[in-house]
Amino acid sequence: MEEILIVENIKKEYGRKGSKYEALKGISFKVYKGEFVGIMGSSGAGKSTLLNIISTIDLPSLGNVYIENKNIIKMKQNKLADFRRDNLGFVFQDSNLLDTLTIKENIMLPLSLKNEKVSVIESRIKEVSKSLNIESVLDKYPNEVSGGQKQRGAVCRAIVTKPSLILADEPTGALDSKSARDLLNSLVKLNKDNDSTILMVTHDAISASFCSRILFIKDGIIFTELIKGESTKEFYNKILNTVSLIGGVNKNEFI
Repeated sequence: MEEILIVENIKKEYGRKGSKYEALKGISFKVYKGEFVGIMGSSGAGKSTLLNIISTIDLPSLGNVYIENKNIIKMKQNKLADFRRDNLGFVFQDSNLLDTLTIKENIMLPLSLKNEKVSVIESRIKEVSKSLNIESVLDKYPNEVSGGQKQRGAVCRAIVTKPSLILADEPTGALDSKSARDLLNSLVKLNKDNDSTILMVTHDAISASFCSRILFIKDGIIFTELIKGESTKEFYNKILNTVSLIGGVNKNEFI
């Protein structure tokens, strides 16, 4: 299988001598093309720190991160910006769409920054908006659509450049249960239909149950992992049991 992401012995320390805090204590794992991988852990476990390093927002104290066989830790800043634009798609808890642009203009922004041809931009917008079912709101502004539609617009923006890796940070955190389920089903569809590779950080067992594999982080290390081999509901119950061992169990019922 093709390795999209390789994380090697990542450590992250904060503070100075005498008052150091070790957020990550040597994390290693791989994500293969077409996987939908979740990262779970209680507050302070290190999952957001790990995602920040993978997404090039932060640097580790030690270790390496390879995306498409390129070590992003060793990249110079000017090369890193281009690599991030071309290879990574980001979905945040808050959609982070620009309020002064329409949904369509927000989606086309990454392609415009790449100076793509108008014909290519129009074709890609049509393709991604159809796959996420937001064709009817393309000409509306973010404040004119629902939270779920905004978030699906954000996913369209993340995938419009056909990135190697989609990074999602609590993407359902600000959504109601129906909108959250719709978004998760859209991510699963992208994963299956487009062979998209997705890495999602979540504290929510329901959201995690849509993934194909879950990595559990506790105290800065990988505690264990689960691989989906059953129905979503059965997988959810296994996730709940595992999360209860490491703390931070989400008590919501399966929906």
